[in-house]
Amino acid sequence: MSNERRAIVHPTKPALAQAVADRFLSKVPQIIAEFDEATIVLTGGTMGQAVLEAINHSPKRDAVNWSRVNFWWGDERWLPAGDAERNDVQARAALLDHVPVDPSRVHPFAASDSHLSLDDAASAYSDELAAHAARSGKYPNFDIVFLGVGPDGHIASLFPEREGIRETVPTVIAVLNSPKPPSERLSLTLPVLNSSVRIWAVVSGADKASALGLTLAGASYNEVPAAGLEGRRKTLFFVDSDAAAQVPDSLIDPGEFWTSADSTDEH
Repeated sequence: MSNERRAIVHPTKPALAQAVADRFLSKVPQIIAEFDEATIVLTGGTMGQAVLEAINHSPKRDAVNWSRVNFWWGDERWLPAGDAERNDVQARAALLDHVPVDPSRVHPFAASDSHLSLDDAASAYSDELAAHAARSGKYPNFDIVFLGVGPDGHIASLFPEREGIRETVPTVIAVLNSPKPPSERLSLTLPVLNSSVRIWAVVSGADKASALGLTLAGASYNEVPAAGLEGRRKTLFFVDSDAAAQVPDSLIDPGEFWTSADSTDEH
C-alpha cells in the first residue's frame, strides 16, 4: 500500500487524546496477534503524556497483553535518572508503572548521571537498537512511532536548520545545541523514525497551526522537520481544531472521528 498522509481533527485536547488512545488500544492487540509482539516508540510533551494517561484510564487497557509490547523513545533530555522532565519518567508515571510490562522490553535512553558522556550515550542507544534489530539491521521493526510537533516544526529533538535533521547515517545523535532547553539531548534520526510502519503525530494548540500547515503543504524538512515524516505505510497527524486552523480542507480526513473500521488496511 502506498503511504498516506492525513490530518484527523478532533474538537478539543481531551477528545484528541482519547481518540488516539482508543486507536492504540484497538491496533496493538491486532499487531500482537499477527506478529506476537508490538514495538512502540514513545514521545514526550504534553500530548504524548495525555495520550498515555488516556490509555491508562481506558476500560480497554487490560485487553492489551502488555508483556508483549516493546517500548523505545524517540528522544530524551540529558538529565539525571528520575528527573521529572525526562520523557521516560513521564511515560512511566502516565502508563508504564500501571501495566504489567516486561522490564526487559522497556528501553530508556541513558541518563546524565550514568557515567557516560553524551556521545557515548548516543552510541549505547544505537548499539541497543542494533541488538534488537530484525535480520541484523540497524534497528527494530517499529510498528508505531508517536511524535509531537513543536511550534517551529521540530520532531523528537530534530530542529529546523540544524545538522540533526539532515543526518542519514547515524541512528542516534547527541544534540548539543537544542534551541529548547535543556540544550543537551539524545534523539533518533529521521530515517529511523521513518522506518516505522505507522507514524502518529499528535498535535494540539494554536501555536502549532503554522507548522502543521507548512508540514502538510510539503515544506522543506530542513526548515520544517515534521514535513520529512513518512512512515512506511501511514503518516497520520491527529490534531485538535486549534492546530488544524491552517490545514487545507483537502488534507483533512473527511471521517473526522475514527472508528475501528479504519484499522482494516493497516496490518
